Order: sequence, then C-alpha cells, then structure tokens
Amino acid sequence: MDNSTAQVSHLVDMVGYQDGAVVSRTVLKQPAGNVTLFAFDAGQELSEHTAPYDALVQVLDGEAEITIAGRPHRLRAGDLILMPANKPHAVRAPARFKMLLTMIRT
Repeated sequence: MDNSTAQVSHLVDMVGYQDGAVVSRTVLKQPAGNVTLFAFDAGQELSEHTAPYDALVQVLDGEAEITIAGRPHRLRAGDLILMPANKPHAVRAPARFKMLLTMIRT
C-alpha cells in the first residue's frame, strides 16, 4: 500500500483465500513495526514460535485458534488478542479465516 497518499481500503478484500495455503500481504512496513494481512485456508497453521516484539491480532473473517504460552484461545471475526513478546504462540485455522497482524518494534 502506498502511504504517500490517503486512500480507503476494505481490509477483508485486500487478501484472498487460496486452497491449502496461508496467504499474506504487507499493508505497511516501517522501522517501528509492520501491519500484515493473512488469509488461512481451513486446516492451515503457523507452528509454535516466538517473536521479540508484541503483536496484536485482529480477526477480520471466519474463526481462528491462537495458542499463547500453551493456552488456546478461540477468536471470531471482530475479536482481537495481544501476543506478548517472547511468549510462544501458534495460529491454527479450524475454518477459513483472515486476520490483521500489527507488530510493534519498540
């Protein structure tokens, strides 16, 4: 996305589902952090990992299971959750879903 001019975008339409895949699209990339859209097909996942920065996940469509430090959380469209820095987390798609990930590097 070009951040030199103001523009309106419908987030949920900015990334499409793909059979058997996780699709991502960077919306904004700055030294202070990134904003990335993801579309997960049903059954897809990101295995457990850690990140050195806090990350905020906002579910835009569908339903997700996000596990943080061994505790599963079920999120639906409109829900959000903070994934704290240095805590192991994983993302699983029991059904197709889209999410916006905002990572802050400060």
